[in-house]
Amino acid sequence: MTDHPFRFGTVAGQAPDAAAWTGLARRAEGLGYSTLLVPDTLGTFSPFTAAAVAATATTTLRVGTYVLSVPNRTPRAVAWESATLHQLTGGRFELGLGAGRPDAESDAAALGVRFGTPGQRIERLSDTIDAVQDVRILVAASGTRLLRLAARKADTVALGVPPHYTEEQVAAKLDELYELAGDRFHDLELAMNLVCAGSEPPEWALRRFGRIGTGILTGTVTEMTDTLRRRRDHLGVSYVSVNAQFMDNFAPVVERLAGT
Repeated sequence: MTDHPFRFGTVAGQAPDAAAWTGLARRAEGLGYSTLLVPDTLGTFSPFTAAAVAATATTTLRVGTYVLSVPNRTPRAVAWESATLHQLTGGRFELGLGAGRPDAESDAAALGVRFGTPGQRIERLSDTIDAVQDVRILVAASGTRLLRLAARKADTVALGVPPHYTEEQVAAKLDELYELAGDRFHDLELAMNLVCAGSEPPEWALRRFGRIGTGILTGTVTEMTDTLRRRRDHLGVSYVSVNAQFMDNFAPVVERLAGT
């Protein structure tokens, strides 16, 4: 379904200090991860600053936002920050954008900015993409309006579906994206995030999401590898990110599949 090679990211937003943060970045690079992705919440590091620090400690690791809540910054401010990081990282910065997760409204209120209606946030997202130049752009999307925007303007589309979604439910979303993207569909890199990965899911994941779902990857290294190959063949998903808590557990899969 796709000829995009596998690549892998790890998502992290906190560390005790600078040494721990840069150490995490270097470890991700050494394990073969393509990107270190920083979320945009008031409970985590400021994403642009954290990405910059991680980039200074590495040489090949790409850094990015996953994903920036567009109500929190003007399009021009995002373009300025992105251009700076693009230049100072030697082109290793990737901009992930979203219209705001369900609980992002409280962050906007704390920052003193207007969250806006869904339609206004999607318009802000479109304006932000238009303001940015020379940076690879990921858009997190699930609903039809966001999928339509991502189909037109993104390089990577991250499917913003719950971890308990089955492959059949993901396929239905991708069918919709296919119809919206037309000739662009095969140029799009498709991404999904794993909340956990390893031989057994932790108890908190089982309680919250259950055992079955595309956001929870379990089994032996061979089983997990085969699952991701099947998903790429059937769904087209080639870019997989994982919570940094499971970065080491998932590393043998990355070693087998990255770049293939």
